Amino acid sequence: MRQFIINNFLLIVLMLAVVFAFSMKATIFQKEPDTTAKPAETAPTVFTNYWFTNNAELNSYRLQQAKSGALHTGEATLIFQTENFYPARQVKADQPEGTIPVLKTSLFKTFATGLYEYALSTSVFTPIEKSGSRSALFPNTLKVSMAGQEWDGHYYQQINYRDNAYQVIGKSFLEKEVDEAYTLEKTRLEDELWNQIRINPDKLPTGETRLIAGTMTARLRHKTVGVLPAKTTLANYEGVLFPGKYLKSYTIEYPTDDRTLIIIFERDFPHKIVGWEETYDTKDNLLTSRAVLQKTIQTDYWNHKTPADSTLRKGLLHETPVQSGR
Repeated sequence: MRQFIINNFLLIVLMLAVVFAFSMKATIFQKEPDTTAKPAETAPTVFTNYWFTNNAELNSYRLQQAKSGALHTGEATLIFQTENFYPARQVKADQPEGTIPVLKTSLFKTFATGLYEYALSTSVFTPIEKSGSRSALFPNTLKVSMAGQEWDGHYYQQINYRDNAYQVIGKSFLEKEVDEAYTLEKTRLEDELWNQIRINPDKLPTGETRLIAGTMTARLRHKTVGVLPAKTTLANYEGVLFPGKYLKSYTIEYPTDDRTLIIIFERDFPHKIVGWEETYDTKDNLLTSRAVLQKTIQTDYWNHKTPADSTLRKGLLHETPVQSGR
């Protein structure tokens, strides 16, 4: 035995070293751990670095829009940006004094039904904190504005949060909708859920709830905006129609209105919205509108208003190279 140990001393030492290394949860092949302290980028820093850099996020989508009993090809643009907002007057501010930050969603749709043409837009103003959450002082979305123009005429609707309720006003070229002025109970707005996805989708309402239905769809269907019961579900997206990795779907079903909206977005921050589907009846046809993401850029679009900047627009809307921005 002694002679065996002498003859195999080096092999035995090596075997003992390996056993010791594994008992210490290491191997002889591992590098020595780096114990140098490194500054961690926290979630609030990530949020601030994305949303508070004086840029907007511009997204273009291929659109199939249900209207007049058929699907029509068009374009949709979804813009997210932060800006200074006067909470009392509920308008965008030119100076930062006395303002709060909001995350603003602006959705634009353009499409034609045969010869007839539509252009619609909705803007939603949701107070936020730079730490990456809804505002504690102003927890409710303060304003939604919706405008539309078609060859017959124009219309406008605005919802403002005041006196613990939502006040609705509207004007239209149509006789039945020429003047609107009424109040809705304080509850979540469908239009603000797009902002909630971008802020923190884990805070989306799920299960049985009540929502103020979306203003743009109500306009297209000539329905009065009101509070409706809804069933909402957050799940992994299992389909193949939308681009991106690790996608989630947020479904809103309105059982009393025979309408369903599904918003598809990326699971990871910044939770980019890659498209949506919306199903409802139009002239006795149950149709599904769909928007699929084409391109995303970040840029200060308000500083790009010269003819030379038209290349940026072509790049956003037609998938050609963009010369500036991120």
